[in-house]
Amino acid sequence: MTDKLTIYTVIHQPERLKLPAHPIPKNTNIHQIRKFLFDDEMNKYYLNKVARECYLPAMNMFIDLMDRGFKMSVGISVSFLEQTRKWNKKLFNILKKFISHPNLELIGVEPYHSFTFYLDIDIFQERMKWMKEYLENYFNKSISVTDTTEMFMSNEVYFALEKLGFKGAVMDGRPWVLGWKQPTYLYRQNNGKMNLLLRNWGLSDDVGYRFSNKNWRGYPLKADSYADWIKNAAGDFAMLGWDFETFGEHHKWDTGIFEFMKQLPEELAKRNIEIMTPSSVIKENSDNVHTLELKEFGCTWAGAGGMEFFLGNDAQQAIFRLMHHVLNKAKLTKKKKLIDLALRLTQSDNLHLIQWAGRHGDEAEVSAYFTPKEWWSLGPDRLLLEQQRVYINFLNAMDHYL
Repeated sequence: MTDKLTIYTVIHQPERLKLPAHPIPKNTNIHQIRKFLFDDEMNKYYLNKVARECYLPAMNMFIDLMDRGFKMSVGISVSFLEQTRKWNKKLFNILKKFISHPNLELIGVEPYHSFTFYLDIDIFQERMKWMKEYLENYFNKSISVTDTTEMFMSNEVYFALEKLGFKGAVMDGRPWVLGWKQPTYLYRQNNGKMNLLLRNWGLSDDVGYRFSNKNWRGYPLKADSYADWIKNAAGDFAMLGWDFETFGEHHKWDTGIFEFMKQLPEELAKRNIEIMTPSSVIKENSDNVHTLELKEFGCTWAGAGGMEFFLGNDAQQAIFRLMHHVLNKAKLTKKKKLIDLALRLTQSDNLHLIQWAGRHGDEAEVSAYFTPKEWWSLGPDRLLLEQQRVYINFLNAMDHYL
């Protein structure tokens, strides 16, 4: 049984591509190229939509809970921060209040939610270092624990983060990674110094994915039952990891998700379960750290836990190759603005949103759910083609800067 709990949530909004693709006129000014790549009107619409249903009510809820002693941690992408600052002042002000709360620990995540660690490990390190300094200065909070993108972790990414000085990182505790080991202990890679906090994927997904599923045998999930499940998780602590949009977007308000969360701290207290921040968990368990051999292939918290969710079909493979091409060509130009645009085009969302191509089942349905409804008017085949054309048009536009 465990009497310690830590909660991690992540907030991100993608920079959605402008579809159908718009050719970029020859010699277009470098500062005008972005408007041909990203659909800011669509991004503004979805930010404000999710703000109404999720961000605003959920942040206010968590602020109230933290005022009464609740503790949590949150990772926030720079992409989300930029959009909030530009398009929703009310949300921006509440976000600052939320992040500044003394009971909230800020977790450092890959700034554009990208897969740069698969494209250029040096750039990945540079961007993670920049992210840490940027967010620390912006919110006046130190960052010692990090996430990557989609909770990705692999052997080389572990050591890349360790070399940057992070004290800990989060990853998903899938059985195919852990084997017989449990996610309820603190781990380090063999010969490593950085701590790994493992998301209890079963308990996390009970809320993150299954909460409003009326066909789930645990439905309807109540706070007292969930607190019992947490208490019965054998080990030093349990870590819950949720997409912040769990509250109000993935599970709408009428599912009872907000009432559930408001009741949970009281039920945890009845069972003498202490809620801690990730850095506090690391400090308290520093004398009882276990060894973990990270697998040859990276793990994530998406789908079945492997990279197949992002690279499992031909359409994803095509976009992934184009991500390589635009980043490499941007590096050849030595133009910081073009490199930044290329990095934004490596966001994992562009692979996530086409996971459905040629597939069926729950994972494909999740991918299709996140794909903007406006894109479906193109038809599935043209949708995939137009996404590729965005990258190709950018590749051609960079000729002028070589």
